[in-house]
Amino acid sequence: MSEQTPQCSCSCAEESGPAALVYPCSGAADVGEISDRAGRLLNSEDKAWMSCLAGIGGRVSGLMANAAAAPALIAIDGCPQDCARKTLEQAGFTNIKHARVTDLGFKKGKSPSTPEAVRKVADAVIGLL
Repeated sequence: MSEQTPQCSCSCAEESGPAALVYPCSGAADVGEISDRAGRLLNSEDKAWMSCLAGIGGRVSGLMANAAAAPALIAIDGCPQDCARKTLEQAGFTNIKHARVTDLGFKKGKSPSTPEAVRKVADAVIGLL
C-alpha cells in the first residue's frame, strides 16, 4: 500500500474558503473562553475554519488528516501554558502560527469574555494570515 498525501475534508483549501484551520485552547480560564470565542468568530466570518484541538490530542484520524492537509494551522492560546500550540507540535505539526491572549494585554482571571476582547484577539489572528 502506498503512502497518500492527506486530503483535507474541511474545505479549507478551496479557492473561496479560508486558508487555515484554527485551534483555540478553549481552556477553563476567562482567557481560554476568549480564545474559544475568537476561534468561533473567525470561523463565522470565514477567515479560518475552527477545528477540534481535543481530536488532535486524541489523534483522531480524520482530524489529523485535515490538519496535515491544511495550508496553515493557527493555535490560539489563552495563557503562556501554550496548550494549543504544544498539542499541535506534539502531534507532529510544524506549519503553526500562534497567538496568545495574554500577550494582547489580557490578564488571566481578570478578563471577562466581552465582544470587544474577542474582536481584539480575532483581529490579531487575522494579522497572522
